Amino acid sequence: MIALVANPTRAVYAALIATLAVGWALVAFDGGTFTLNDLVGIQQRSAALGIVAVGQTLAILAGSLDLSVAYLISLVSLVAAETMAGQSSNILTAVIVALGVSALVGLVNGVVITKLKVHAFIATLGVALVIRGVLDHLYDGPAGRVPVDFQQLGYARIGPIPVAAILWAAVAFGVWFLLRRTRFGHRVYAVGGDVEVARLSGVRTDRVVIAAHVLCSLCAGVAGLLLASRLGAGAPTVGTDGGYDLESIAAVVLGGTALAGGRGGVAGTVGGVLLLAVLDSVFNQLEVNSFFKDVVRGVVIVVAVAVYARRTGRRAS
Repeated sequence: MIALVANPTRAVYAALIATLAVGWALVAFDGGTFTLNDLVGIQQRSAALGIVAVGQTLAILAGSLDLSVAYLISLVSLVAAETMAGQSSNILTAVIVALGVSALVGLVNGVVITKLKVHAFIATLGVALVIRGVLDHLYDGPAGRVPVDFQQLGYARIGPIPVAAILWAAVAFGVWFLLRRTRFGHRVYAVGGDVEVARLSGVRTDRVVIAAHVLCSLCAGVAGLLLASRLGAGAPTVGTDGGYDLESIAAVVLGGTALAGGRGGVAGTVGGVLLLAVLDSVFNQLEVNSFFKDVVRGVVIVVAVAVYARRTGRRAS
């Protein structure tokens, strides 16, 4: 038990296994079944949140966060779907344009935070409201059309494994490699741990924070493309309806990454996303009241953060 508390990544995966076991027992007791197909479905449904949460991990590790991801997802889905216009020949152009828009939003977030010295919470919330204004002004509902070829991204499988889950795994591995095996990753941890010490050590801290936000927004853009492939069109509320801003932060924190930055990683975030997805799946099968679902999820997150905080306090003392 002490070892689990000392290692948040192990703790979240232990909680995931326990939740799967208890969930299977509860569903079986209720007369239902919890099969391999359900587990595959969990991976497919959680892929978009997983991709966003991986990007959010970068921003939080750098001592920042991003509240604009939900509206950015909606914007990207519309930009991509309208650029594709139902034509397979436009897919590559649409992907490039969508990711370009994502990178631009991330750049704005990073510059406002580092150069204008606006707190990340306020800066990204402000950018989110700007995007919301654009969406409200230009769109009343779904727009554009995604060709059938691109819809395979959201629904196709390679054997039993959804392509969406493979995409999530690829993004997660790429960011894990970036954080653990590159100089940039080490600088992200340094800046998140203590920005002044990192600056005195010669790290260009502003560049690190800006790059972290650009990568975070690119992950949100990939999620937007994935959701557009599932919907067959763009939607101005697909990001906010999914609650991808707060949900992604919750998954990151649940995975053991400190909100203050400098501690944590992608492996824990993946576990946090899967834990939230399993809870949702079990509650859906049990037909649990949505209010009670939110209460349980909130309690799980608060308890996890409290446990991690006590662990950090003990180590510091």
